[in-house]
Amino acid sequence: MAKTAVGLFQNPGSVDEVVRELKTSGFAQKDVRVLREPREMAGSGVMSTPHTDFEVDLTRDLMAIGASEADAEAYVRGIRRGGVMVFATGEKADAAVKIMNHHRAVEIEELSASAPQLPSPVGDDVAPNRDSSAQTGRVRSAGTDARLFVW
Repeated sequence: MAKTAVGLFQNPGSVDEVVRELKTSGFAQKDVRVLREPREMAGSGVMSTPHTDFEVDLTRDLMAIGASEADAEAYVRGIRRGGVMVFATGEKADAAVKIMNHHRAVEIEELSASAPQLPSPVGDDVAPNRDSSAQTGRVRSAGTDARLFVW
């Protein structure tokens, strides 16, 4: 089974430090992925086809590793608001979660689709709560922000 740690960060500057620390702890470059909204899409509007494709693909990828639909949508909203995601895959994914939490990964509510605590340029667009009781593959300890998915 593969294990992936996922963290969302509101401060893009902290991501460089997270990646450095992951590599220092033994993660290979190929096992660490940084994802932010592509620059060519940032001003293109939420309804543009490339933007929509990016969001659909990210949602699908997150659900494939065990994220609930509500959490995947919350991560997408975090990216849309300028957040940056870090993925670390491998046997040391547990250690990656600790590193990400040390660098203040954003809290994604476990049982709701509420927006992560990132600044919003135009008010809050909080989605209604959904039942996400089927949390297949996710391992999460109380009080943590980064998530560990086993798939």
